[in-house]
Amino acid sequence: MRDSLVALSQVVGRSKVIPCAAPLHVVEVADDAADHEDALPRSKEGARARPAREIFVLVHGYGGTSYLWRHWAQPLAKRGRVLLIDLKGFGDAPKPDDGRYTPRDLADAVVALILELDLTRVTLVGQSLGGGVALLVALSLQDRDEPRLARLILVAAAAYPQRLPPLVPMSKRPRLSEALIRLVGPKRLIRWATRAIVHDPGIVTEEQVAAYARPLETREGRRAAMDVGRRIVPDNLEQIVTRYPEIQVPTLLLWGDSDRVVPLWVGRRLEREMPRARLVVVGECGHLAPEERPVASLQAVERFVEEYPL
Repeated sequence: MRDSLVALSQVVGRSKVIPCAAPLHVVEVADDAADHEDALPRSKEGARARPAREIFVLVHGYGGTSYLWRHWAQPLAKRGRVLLIDLKGFGDAPKPDDGRYTPRDLADAVVALILELDLTRVTLVGQSLGGGVALLVALSLQDRDEPRLARLILVAAAAYPQRLPPLVPMSKRPRLSEALIRLVGPKRLIRWATRAIVHDPGIVTEEQVAAYARPLETREGRRAAMDVGRRIVPDNLEQIVTRYPEIQVPTLLLWGDSDRVVPLWVGRRLEREMPRARLVVVGECGHLAPEERPVASLQAVERFVEEYPL
């Protein structure tokens, strides 16, 4: 049976944008429990006594947006505060022409957000490029002696040297890439690219295509995507890889069994090298587990969260 789906509008309609200084677009998913605040007990001072809540920060991959998390967002909001991030250069995030689009730059922006909003008890979730960014965020917070990260969830995370998907090397030839996108159109390109990375191309909807194509309809969106693509492999990747064993927080590694973008061997290697990591493989699934198998992937996340309560 195919997993059930949730429309993005059902999530965004109950959400709000969180202003921040970092070059990110941050949406907080509404907490349904807030509608029942009158039922909460009062303190002696008369304030509502709400328990401290854990925080989920979700980071998409290359060419993606926070639309990726539309099936997970509301269920996770029942467990804690949920922040959906559009990384610099993607979705509704700023797209400055400043050349600062390396994975380290993207990670620095997420770290800045965590510090600016004074977030603690954070479960950081990253998919694909966002997973690589999440690894860098974990190391950066550790280097700063900031004990803010409680759990890590890596979904098909880019972590080691590997073959890159076709659209990434194209970004090294920006004029050709710009001409190609204008010739075939953003929707046609995204439709082809998305069908190529999922287990069953038949699940790709026109709503998905439109959501991911929208940022490429502007010149600045296309330029920013290519800026990230040209810099997507960190110059010091070999050094970064040696530090993964330093990450001590509980980590869930979530992989599709037929992922052709970030192959399953990456998840298996991370499980060997990260001391508190556990790999869960989702069957009949490619690179986009939160969209291809939303129910099965979310269940794996919920089991992990319950296994490591805060």
